[in-house]
Amino acid sequence: MGLHGYLALWCAVFGAAALFGYGWSLAGMTRARRTVRVTGRIERVREPGHGGSRRGGIPVVVSYRDPATGQDVTVTNDGDRGEAITTAWEGREIGVHYPRGRPHAFRFTGRPEDGGRGLGRPNFAVFLVYAGVVVVAAIDRGWPWALVGFCGPWAVVGALYLPGNIRDTRRRRETLASMIAVRGRFVAVLRDVDTDGEGSPFTTLTPVVAFTTPEGTAVLAHCTTGVPDPADARGRDVTVHYAPGDPTTFTLNRAAEQRSLRSDVAVNVVALLVVAGAALVGAVLL
Repeated sequence: MGLHGYLALWCAVFGAAALFGYGWSLAGMTRARRTVRVTGRIERVREPGHGGSRRGGIPVVVSYRDPATGQDVTVTNDGDRGEAITTAWEGREIGVHYPRGRPHAFRFTGRPEDGGRGLGRPNFAVFLVYAGVVVVAAIDRGWPWALVGFCGPWAVVGALYLPGNIRDTRRRRETLASMIAVRGRFVAVLRDVDTDGEGSPFTTLTPVVAFTTPEGTAVLAHCTTGVPDPADARGRDVTVHYAPGDPTTFTLNRAAEQRSLRSDVAVNVVALLVVAGAALVGAVLL
């Protein structure tokens, strides 16, 4: 079998996988379609132990109701329970999902929202089919087809994404400007020891900050960035800026966040220009 034969087989296999995945989703058989999604409420929050692990997030007790039975379920976030809850306060609503009929096999998500239709794998299979077609075109008609085939769609995606990115950046800038400043205190520093790709150990330090909103809501949160000398952070006072009504959006350095927003848009614009330029060069050389 020659190269074209292998590429044809590649496209056939992944094309069949995509069709199967779309059919599986339409039949409601994907994991996303068979998953029950409800809104849970944090009932209790416990301060993490100093020197403990950040894995699992802030220790909390969560309650939710199984819509199939009307049963109230109360659980804790011990072990691997999906997305770690890194910002917690009593009364916070979070997403809970679990297989039908198994409310104790739960996983957490930061926000109660729909989980989609399980089309990620079929869509990726379609991309692999498209990649095979582009490779065939590049082999038969020359490398400019690779530039057009790969860079062209990415340029279109980037052009569609950029306006939304600019709007999101503007909203984030407005949120930063409206943030409320309160006093907080680091109550613990979590320590995790892992190994890198070469087997060498490295330590990750995660300070935990506690602050109270003007409404009296006591918040505990992991701080992964912006903390100087994190090993000695415990007991240190700090100013926390948080978005009104949403303590999950907070920062310890508002000026650095604003600089980051400006560079984010610039990087996206440069990337779009590079990809579009490559696609244009390929089109000219066809």
